[in-house]
Amino acid sequence: MQTNGDGNRRKQRFRERLEVLRDSELHRHVRRHLPSGGWTRRQWIHASLFTTIGIMVATIIPGFSSAIPAPKATHATLALELPELEGDAAQDHAGDSWQTLRIKPGQTLGGLFEELEIPATTMHQFLANDDFKALMRRLKPGTEISFDMPVGGTLRALRYDRDLSSRVVLSLKGEKVVEKVIPRETTTRTVVLSGKVGSSLNRSARKAGLTAANINALTDDIFKYDIDFNSDLDSDDRFSVVVQQTWREGELVATGPIEAATFTVDGKLHSGFRYARPGSTAEYFTAQGRPLKKSFIRMPIPYARLSSKFGARKHPVLGTMRMHKGVDYAAVTGTPIMAAGDAKVQFAGVQRGYGNVVILDHGRGYTTLYGHMSRIGKVRPGQRIAQGTVIGYVGSTGLATGPHLHYEFRVNGAHRNPLSITMPPPEPLGGAQLASFKTQTRDALARIHTVESAIYADLEPGTPVESKVDRAAVTEVADATPAKGQKKGGKKKAGTRKKRG
Repeated sequence: MQTNGDGNRRKQRFRERLEVLRDSELHRHVRRHLPSGGWTRRQWIHASLFTTIGIMVATIIPGFSSAIPAPKATHATLALELPELEGDAAQDHAGDSWQTLRIKPGQTLGGLFEELEIPATTMHQFLANDDFKALMRRLKPGTEISFDMPVGGTLRALRYDRDLSSRVVLSLKGEKVVEKVIPRETTTRTVVLSGKVGSSLNRSARKAGLTAANINALTDDIFKYDIDFNSDLDSDDRFSVVVQQTWREGELVATGPIEAATFTVDGKLHSGFRYARPGSTAEYFTAQGRPLKKSFIRMPIPYARLSSKFGARKHPVLGTMRMHKGVDYAAVTGTPIMAAGDAKVQFAGVQRGYGNVVILDHGRGYTTLYGHMSRIGKVRPGQRIAQGTVIGYVGSTGLATGPHLHYEFRVNGAHRNPLSITMPPPEPLGGAQLASFKTQTRDALARIHTVESAIYADLEPGTPVESKVDRAAVTEVADATPAKGQKKGGKKKAGTRKKRG
């Protein structure tokens, strides 16, 4: 504690130093300004003023030093309870962490372990676990695996997601691998994603939240028969789809297939709804229950040239006039050949002048034949396949002068011209299936109408709404669509849209 005596002595020493300083400065000033004849009245006034100021400073400043008390430092100690560490974590060393790596295209598990400088013997220890081995068999680019690697130490554990709702942690305990499954909570929501075509349908659809698989389904499965996506679309045309999204810990981890979709092109509404008939795979139907997929595609090979038509002709190899019972499509060897419709494989092998050939039975008396293949695809007699399945590849086996596909269309055994025959209409839904489909369709349409009414100002008034969509879905859609007043692309001139037959 500072006493009053100490303070007084400090003041006295300070005054003495200040007076010495003042005298020296005054002396220097006098020597510089004093004329040879003595001081003037003005100089004496200045000297007196400086002296007065010096005395006042010497008196006031030491008083401040003792008048202002120094702040007292206060300290407080608070005890915090920390959670107990589990298991091996309690023995971790400073700097330990999980390292998460993502599988690159072409990368193997061995390459991943080598990148982390983990011995192959350790990798084989983990491969002794059946679950981990199964994961490695279906290892795909983008798969994430995390490694617990102490700094300067060896691998202690690894973890990965078995599926969307469970994570597996494999820990090394000596020579044994201990498995622990950690449940991860997920939530699934049915949402509506919507947008306008703008300058690019693909870009707008991805911005709206559709996956690449969703976009392919929109253009190749649902609307490819009704909309020409190369020439029919305009920037103001809009689309809306109903999908299920799976969320985990605030992150979107999966988007399901399109359950329902609408596409408004030049003011005309096109719609499609996903439905699975009992015992068959899911497909898309119109609102009236008619399949959107046609029973047959006329051209089972893409990007090919029609080289020979149906009818009588001179055979290019035999040189005789014969009935050409099909049509020929010239294409490069190895070009994929697709099934013209859903079918059961009737024959797959070598047959006389056809070379490698596949015959498909589509039911109701309809069969198709595909000849001169370079090789047959992964199909076998008795197998049921879907329309568009690759059944073989273009070649020149059998009686052929060059690579091409010989394609025949038969009705009850009689050959018909594939280019001119009226294709049978697809079988629509009926009875209990149609009633179930209508119920499902009504809910999906109501969701779409609700969202479109909220985000599109030009939606026709009076659209019936039978149920409300989640507010989260509306928000997501609104973020993915142009704001009101945003500049839109110009309309095409009248008559530029191509109408498909």
